Amino acid sequence: MIKESPQPNLLYIHSDQHSPYVLGAYGDDVVNTPHLDRLAQTGTLFRNVYCASPICVASRAAMLTGLHPHQTQVWSNNHGLDSAIPTLAHSLGATGLRPILSGRMHAIGPDQYHGYVERYVGDHNSNYIGGRESGRGQLGGAAGPHYNSIVKSGIGQSGYELRDEAVTDASLDFLDRHFKIKASNGVRQPFCLSVGYMLPHAPFLARKDDFERYANVVTMPRIREKMEQVKHPFLRWWRKRAEIEKLGDEEILRCRAAYWALVERLDAQIGRILRRIEEAGVLEDTLIIYTSDHGEMAGEHDLFWKHAFYESSVKVPLIISWPKRFSQGIEISEVIGAIDVTATLLDAMKAPPLPYSPGRSFVPFLTGEKPLKDWRNVAFSEYCNDEAFSPEGGCRHRMIRKDDWKLCFYHEQPCQLFNLKEDPDEVDDLSEDPDCAEIRTALIEEVMRDWNPDEIRLQMALKRRRDAVLYDWARNASPSEILRWKMTDEMNYLEKEESSISVSS
Repeated sequence: MIKESPQPNLLYIHSDQHSPYVLGAYGDDVVNTPHLDRLAQTGTLFRNVYCASPICVASRAAMLTGLHPHQTQVWSNNHGLDSAIPTLAHSLGATGLRPILSGRMHAIGPDQYHGYVERYVGDHNSNYIGGRESGRGQLGGAAGPHYNSIVKSGIGQSGYELRDEAVTDASLDFLDRHFKIKASNGVRQPFCLSVGYMLPHAPFLARKDDFERYANVVTMPRIREKMEQVKHPFLRWWRKRAEIEKLGDEEILRCRAAYWALVERLDAQIGRILRRIEEAGVLEDTLIIYTSDHGEMAGEHDLFWKHAFYESSVKVPLIISWPKRFSQGIEISEVIGAIDVTATLLDAMKAPPLPYSPGRSFVPFLTGEKPLKDWRNVAFSEYCNDEAFSPEGGCRHRMIRKDDWKLCFYHEQPCQLFNLKEDPDEVDDLSEDPDCAEIRTALIEEVMRDWNPDEIRLQMALKRRRDAVLYDWARNASPSEILRWKMTDEMNYLEKEESSISVSS
């Protein structure tokens, strides 16, 4: 007789650049996401979860370690994570589980495991700072953030979609092997599988049938903000840098149709994995967590991609399901940070908390053991950069969402202040309103309590000096790639002549 383990199985699914506003369970009645919608029905959907940084590598490093970017010192997509920092995979492995990763990690540096004991289907990008990038064929520059990403959109195919299909295949292969193996001592060893997808990250390209399902049903963004309406200096700089001072309606709709189609493709891949787990009869005792590293503006405020603190960029979907133990079919609107999700995952798996992590577990809320009124509604996100995605001299930004308020702090620039209860579209900046001076001061003090933009500038300068040597090493020594999925030019194509879309008057 097989003895049950005190731990559940774990399926941790992490997508890339998925806005929660493009998901049926969150109220989008256009996108087709039956599998994630069903997962929400058997679990808990969270409406106010914020990424640690609206950029890929910094956000992923934070979720791996349970630390803010200023603690990991990973701020940009070229910053490597120190291998000595314990991750959620180390913590899970410390309990005797064998943490497996299928797909995307997006960690730069020689450590491509960071605690995972096996990894299938590596990243498409180089393992190293300065490493040679994969071929993109016709889609050079289309991954954004630049106007090229808007131009090269519509019907076609990105290699990212093929890679995600390979990730799903590898995940299913692992599960098939796991379900056939019984531990020699008669104890069922739970599987511990993380799955990292690239979709629905730009390029905004979808295969013909997928694109055409959305071509004439997606609508224009709810929140329009033309260049002449933009007041904040960083946001004005960002539009000019990306060369999107003016976007046409047809361009916006074409990108949105492709993005909605990519979300549907992502959902279909997730559905294949969920179906296999259900067929094995272990769905009830599997902890399933779905989230993303950051959102996607998708035309809101006349912006695309991320890098901003608007809700569509900095907020992420989160669905957690464990039918055997957690409540089902409920929604939670409390404010939660991405590092809280890491703490919760480890708590649910009975794994040790990560050292020095300020993340808070909300497992008691999921089980009904503790009232939600005891939760402190606060989350932080930061965007610090001194490379291509920042103005001269770099930028050091931090956001705090606390209760109904959001403050966006821009070092050496004006801040922004929004009351999200009264102004969910973030169009009324209250930072200069005398009636809001007290809350503005209090939020700035909380932002600065454990965060020093001048110290971050110095740390980033030190990284630049160190990384210059690593860059030249990778370029000139051509080290072998430890784990890499080969993406070729032929995988990426655009059928521009067939990608037109009609704009309703």
